[in-house]
Amino acid sequence: MEKKYDFDRVIDRRGSGSVMYDMCQEMFGREDVLPLWVADMGFAACPDITEALARRVTEHPIYGYSVPLEDYWQSIIDWQRERNGLEFTEEEVCFIGGIVNGFGLAVNHFTRPGDKIVIQEPVYHPFRMVITGNNRMVAVNDLKRTPDGFYEMDLEGLERIFETERPAMMVLCNPHNPIGIAWGADVLQQVATLARKYGVVVFSDEIHGDLVLKGHRHTPFLTVSDDARAVGVVMGAPSKTFNIAGIVSSWCVVKNPELRKPFFNWLSVNSQSAPNFLSMTATRAAYRHGGEWLSQCLDYIEDNIDMVVDYCRDHIPGVVAIKPQASFLVWLDCTGLGLEHDALIDLFVNKARIGLNDGAMFGRGGSGFMRLNVAVPRSVLAEGMERLAAAVTR
Repeated sequence: MEKKYDFDRVIDRRGSGSVMYDMCQEMFGREDVLPLWVADMGFAACPDITEALARRVTEHPIYGYSVPLEDYWQSIIDWQRERNGLEFTEEEVCFIGGIVNGFGLAVNHFTRPGDKIVIQEPVYHPFRMVITGNNRMVAVNDLKRTPDGFYEMDLEGLERIFETERPAMMVLCNPHNPIGIAWGADVLQQVATLARKYGVVVFSDEIHGDLVLKGHRHTPFLTVSDDARAVGVVMGAPSKTFNIAGIVSSWCVVKNPELRKPFFNWLSVNSQSAPNFLSMTATRAAYRHGGEWLSQCLDYIEDNIDMVVDYCRDHIPGVVAIKPQASFLVWLDCTGLGLEHDALIDLFVNKARIGLNDGAMFGRGGSGFMRLNVAVPRSVLAEGMERLAAAVTR
């Protein structure tokens, strides 16, 4: 009989060192908010991962230096080939200690202080922080709203920036966070062609790639063309997919040996590419045994997304939930409420007492928006929506 995983179970995370819960005071100025912000799930991790970790910790109680486990690399290779059509060899992949950390390493290896790096706002805010914190300059190619309220890439604007500002790198958020765009092959091909023409390295963050929703597919950047394989540095992880963000378990794939060999060697000599035994154990278990859990999890998330879209339409005039093509994050267009951004934050935090990510933190185009994490038990999400509806009504 098919396993039925319990995504309705509410787990008390307070006091567990959870960013989601234990940083509410610091993030929102009060502890009594219902937190629906940082991008990890409110679900118990896949049991196969938990069991694999427990076996390793209890059955072999020595936690010394480790080498890659048998089948560790192959589990990553097989998962990406079978799920996403991304083919690579063991030589073309290495471990990375987290995507943001990996981005910082890529910035320091492939660019120099003063270089420009392109981001496409509104976008995951650590990209900007890493760029400026490492004395590089941000070049912004804003996403464009489409007539139906979704977003698209401004390819003409991107070429203009490549031609006039001569950036060293571009950040491709694929799928795009916070909006949940699953970029199509045609768009990615054009990005790759432009990047190769102007000598731009494309850093593709594909951490949400396994979280595509019905009717959509994830297209890994490296699959679209020879140009993409020439300029692409791709990073991904099982962390968002299987709710193990606290176990650092990311990976990096580079096909072009002229980019890969110096970068991987630089990572190695600086001890930045050696996985620890817990990350390897969790990754292997996730990619070998987590497929059914993920399938059921995505069904649950999709139902939660639909609930939010319908609830906003029917009960919260002025708030439009933009349905994502990938991920468990919903971009809420709150401009219809007619509030200044500070008043919008006050509405969510102090009147509704729910903690979401402030849209302005994602850069230009984010003011008047909020980002909602729906990967929580449905009862928790329903409470959050009811709180917001009551606050808007008042």
